[in-house]
Amino acid sequence: MTILDDLTVAPAAPDLRRATAELRRLKEEVGRGPDPAATRRQHDKNKLTAHERLELLFDDDSFTEIEPLRRHRASGFGLEARKPHGDGVVIGWGLVHGRTVFAYAHDFRVFAGALGEAHAAKVHKVMDLALAAGAPLVSLNDGAGARIQEGVTALAGYGGIFRRNVAASGVIPQISVMLGPCAGGAAYSPALTDYVFMVRESAQMFITGPDVVQAVTGERITHNGLGGADVHASVSGVSHFVYDDEETCLQDVRFLIALLPSNNREAPPAVPCDDPADRRTDALADLVPADPGRSYDVRAVIGEIVDDGELLEVHETWAPNIVCALARLDGRTVGVVANQPAALAGVLDIHASEKAARFVSTCDSFNIPLVTLVDVPGFLPGVDQEHNGIIRHGAKLLYAYCNATVPRISLVLRKAYGGAYIVMDSRSIGADLSFAWPTNEIAVMGAEGAANVIFRREIAASDDPEALRARRIEEYRSELMHPYYAAERGLVDDVVDPGDTRRLLIRSLAMLQAKHAEIPSRKHGNIPT
Repeated sequence: MTILDDLTVAPAAPDLRRATAELRRLKEEVGRGPDPAATRRQHDKNKLTAHERLELLFDDDSFTEIEPLRRHRASGFGLEARKPHGDGVVIGWGLVHGRTVFAYAHDFRVFAGALGEAHAAKVHKVMDLALAAGAPLVSLNDGAGARIQEGVTALAGYGGIFRRNVAASGVIPQISVMLGPCAGGAAYSPALTDYVFMVRESAQMFITGPDVVQAVTGERITHNGLGGADVHASVSGVSHFVYDDEETCLQDVRFLIALLPSNNREAPPAVPCDDPADRRTDALADLVPADPGRSYDVRAVIGEIVDDGELLEVHETWAPNIVCALARLDGRTVGVVANQPAALAGVLDIHASEKAARFVSTCDSFNIPLVTLVDVPGFLPGVDQEHNGIIRHGAKLLYAYCNATVPRISLVLRKAYGGAYIVMDSRSIGADLSFAWPTNEIAVMGAEGAANVIFRREIAASDDPEALRARRIEEYRSELMHPYYAAERGLVDDVVDPGDTRRLLIRSLAMLQAKHAEIPSRKHGNIPT
């Protein structure tokens, strides 16, 4: 028999069209999920499916899924009879405002989104791809934690995720979106990322659930009361943003991505701006009272300065005595740190120091210039603050500013007293430019407190203590706290017209755009903890 004869009797090749049609049916089945009832249960909880969420996150028809057919290899406890494709997580990449972004999304309909070996391997794969490609990574979290039936293998899968979170930290933006439960060790991955979004009622995060808390401590509490979105947004500070529904949440995730660079080697994307760069900001003179004791909302000040009044405030309800926001000036992203006189008179305390330090560090990681608006009476006094480590926590903000190499501009709106003045990016700790409005008071402390200390004995011995105190207060204010004292000594670069604020900041940032700072040769600094 010849070779030709062998070929004529070989089995017929499979029909490619028929095989392709079968593949299409299989993938459609995988996309629909394990069964329609599971999808209905998800929708009944006002929750979207993994694929529906990814459609909202990415530009239309831009998501490419990988490993949709993967199955677990585990056996025992009934797992050998349940091997759904995808293994409870959808991974891939797509475009957000035309830029590549990677994502993984838990599918609660499959094993309640619990993580096993195959599930973890998929997440590891997409994290590695995001880091290699230098593109942001978004995790859409809706899972029941480790898959108990797979034992320690599942725990090892989480270890691989945590290690990759740390490796990517400061290299690519990492955004966690909490759309369902996240308990136990699983909660540490979001905590390691740059930003955490949460949806009310649907999302909870905790290390030990309400049942364990009650068993150990006797305290009774609900899931949302223990680890709901509002708790983490206003009490613990774990969540940066909180929303009522998934659609609005994912819309703001897209907005955040638009403000960030793809990685630490790039600048944030610039966008066309219709708000004139030389627009006068005369309204600021009415927004900020000259009396340093009167309150105002610094967010209105920020809104008047930045492009189109648009800003994305980070940690809006946690440590409200300081405002941290991302915005744009002349189409370029900036990070704004501002004392908030409308909350605790704008003092720095433990939480405010932590909040601002993290924000400053994140902006520095991703080449986002910093604008600091200063109106601070000092650090919050009190036994609780001292005993809980205000020294350590205040040092975090000081460290973050001193360590930052991005362009840094500070502007003193009114008062800047004591150590808090130094910490709020003063010239002495490395601000590139420092300006002040003509209402500024920069001093060790307020005139009243200073006079009471310096002239304490003289006032006590006076026949008219109150009259002498008033004279000494005015004397101290006129000699050491007049608006030009710091400028005369080169501690601020200029005293400026509030109406020129926007134009001056934009010109200054344009000048500093090519700033290059030499970094000491070291493995890493030792940040205060």
